[in-house]
Amino acid sequence: MTEDLFSEMTETLFEDKSILSEEYRPDVIVERDDEIDAYRTALKDVLFGRNPSNVFIYGKTGVGKTAVTEYIMNALQTEVSRRDAADELHVHFRNCNGDTVYRTVRALVNSIRGHNREKFPETGLSTSHALETLYEEMDSLGGTFLFVLDEIDHLSDPNTLLYELPRARSNGHLENARVGVIGISNNYTFRSSLSPKVKDTLMEKEIAFSPYDAGELQSILTARAEKALVDGACEESAIRLAAAKAAKDTGSARQAIDLLREGGDVAEEHGAEAITDSHIEVASERVQRGRVQNKLRDQTMHGQLILEAIARLEADGEAPVRSKEVQDSYERVAGRWSRDPLTTLKSIQNHLADLTMLGFLERTEQNEGRAGGVHYQYELTLDPEIVLETRASIETDA
Repeated sequence: MTEDLFSEMTETLFEDKSILSEEYRPDVIVERDDEIDAYRTALKDVLFGRNPSNVFIYGKTGVGKTAVTEYIMNALQTEVSRRDAADELHVHFRNCNGDTVYRTVRALVNSIRGHNREKFPETGLSTSHALETLYEEMDSLGGTFLFVLDEIDHLSDPNTLLYELPRARSNGHLENARVGVIGISNNYTFRSSLSPKVKDTLMEKEIAFSPYDAGELQSILTARAEKALVDGACEESAIRLAAAKAAKDTGSARQAIDLLREGGDVAEEHGAEAITDSHIEVASERVQRGRVQNKLRDQTMHGQLILEAIARLEADGEAPVRSKEVQDSYERVAGRWSRDPLTTLKSIQNHLADLTMLGFLERTEQNEGRAGGVHYQYELTLDPEIVLETRASIETDA
């Protein structure tokens, strides 16, 4: 009977499974003392009512950039409330992935206005008008504003925003308010892509978050496991294995925590009393597949089509491949899914460069001398089977 379907599920290895979720923010950040100290130093001017520094945070996904930023912002706001010399602090977060400058500014205006006031229009006004409105809202409140712009490298035109905001006070747009920009990026080369005048304007502090090593990940997992799991629910060797696997792959705490959580699910499926190495091994296969699928779905349509094109070439034993071969396969894939393909080899090469930077592809340089010259060859860093399965699923859903 349906009412008995779940009746036998009376035991669990988890005390609080939410502690192993992506949304969880620990009260204490471990293994990031140097980065926290650099962050504190970069923002100390806020405590004395001075113009805040602009701060840029770099590092791969899952190395603590956002968690540390939120931790620092909370601590800074608490300290500001105790200081007579400090102006009132307003912190606003925005993820810029796929945003235009207008959409980002509009989101900041609406964040300042809150839920009880009229929303800024989605369309119909210029970016300059949106910026003017933002300055008006800031000046009407006064105090210090810190705009935390996550994935700032994915903003359509970061030069415009990063030129305007830091100069707003010196250009007379702000009288009662001060502003600082905190940019978070996975792209270590992002700054080099900015225009010279923006680089001169920013005068930013840079903090790089390196990937975690196995020891650091073990420390993080042990701290999480103590709160997330019931006593005795995980063998120490399983934590070491999860940490080692994540350190070898990406150095990501997120991946290590995913392995531990999934390992707990596997252990429960098998009716085990504790998570063991064998459960982590099974979890590793599941997490790897899910991670690749999620990363692939986050890419643009043309990025996905190019990855599928290379996956098909690899499945036929033709990798590594040159960009022209990728283009030919890409055009066939686009036709198969009734998509309009990019028309120039240069546009394909730009996507290949981006996908290489993001870690989807490995690029090797080939020098064939005077006869063939220098060119690049590409191959996937992912399992081509997972790429093809995911692409078929995406198109089916569409």
